[in-house]
Amino acid sequence: MKFRDEYRDGAAARRLADAIAHTVTRPWTLMEVCGGQTHAIVRFGIDVLLPSDITLAHGPGCPVCVTPVEYVDKAIEIAEREGVILCSFGDMLRVPGADGDLFAAKSRGADVRVVYSPLDAVVIARGNPSRQVVFFAVGFETTAPANAMAAVQARREGMTNFSMLVSHVLVPPAMRAVLEGPGNRVQGFLAAGHVCTIMGLAEYQPIAARYGVPIVATGFEPLDILEGVYLCIRQLEAGRAEVENQYARAVSPGGNRAAQALMAEVFRVIPRRWRGMGDIADSGLGLAGAYSDFDAERRFGAVDAGDDALGECISGQVLRGERKPPDCSAFGVRCTPERPMGVTMVSSEGACAAYFRYRGVTAAVGGGG
Repeated sequence: MKFRDEYRDGAAARRLADAIAHTVTRPWTLMEVCGGQTHAIVRFGIDVLLPSDITLAHGPGCPVCVTPVEYVDKAIEIAEREGVILCSFGDMLRVPGADGDLFAAKSRGADVRVVYSPLDAVVIARGNPSRQVVFFAVGFETTAPANAMAAVQARREGMTNFSMLVSHVLVPPAMRAVLEGPGNRVQGFLAAGHVCTIMGLAEYQPIAARYGVPIVATGFEPLDILEGVYLCIRQLEAGRAEVENQYARAVSPGGNRAAQALMAEVFRVIPRRWRGMGDIADSGLGLAGAYSDFDAERRFGAVDAGDDALGECISGQVLRGERKPPDCSAFGVRCTPERPMGVTMVSSEGACAAYFRYRGVTAAVGGGG
């Protein structure tokens, strides 16, 4: 398939792996901050193809996975109210809260509907004027513009029965949190190409300069990731810490200005709690004052602080890049996609789901893992 197969060429991948092997002279740890990249790494064996001196740590790149327990609980509580339709992307239905998930709420009779766009929720609200329609708005900067447009459309139509439960998170503050963590071993980042498509590259410059880490905006195909690794390793070996753009076919330095303007109109930056990572300053988006009428927390009550206790599950450590899914004693035994214990096995972008799908119960950390 044009525009895909050429980025999966085996001979080209081996040439890039050889170039990396000839460049690296000491151990380095890189982190990808995108669940799609994690799945590509595991699916195509990119970590095994790399020299053993290079470790790829999987970061908090799954927005479903980092959505806090308390927001899931609030979504369930809202969904089970009389006269409410709760709309959500499908991945969120099985994300565990403190006591169950949205799928269980739906089985108990709550009107929970899977949508493929936030504007679908606006259409549902338009068609059900006597009911309150709530859209569970989660995601990184990638989904924020579409969610913002839903609020803009609802405002244009003067809707009084549409609101959003917003749990948006921002990538750069999470990268800083990783770098400032007591157990940090990350020395360079592969930045999520789709986030950079929206936001551009400027917000990564202060991170690279302050922490001395190279950051490479990287795509999602095997050759993208291998080239991103090569560019990052080349910087590290030369003692440089700069922002580079591997994904130039989609990412411009300034990003999507129209999308950024829409986000700035609808949202404001707020502190946010991340599942598995705790509170991170200025790492979330909430609705701005002009759109506060569409805030589900204002309409249905504020979200209460939740308990992030994970028990046997090590998904928090996986999200922080400290451990790999096969390190968990429950992986593939007591924790499977059919009976998940943690969010990284639930979500289609979660690292545990990737290892289970592509490497099975006997998954082992290979060279470069």
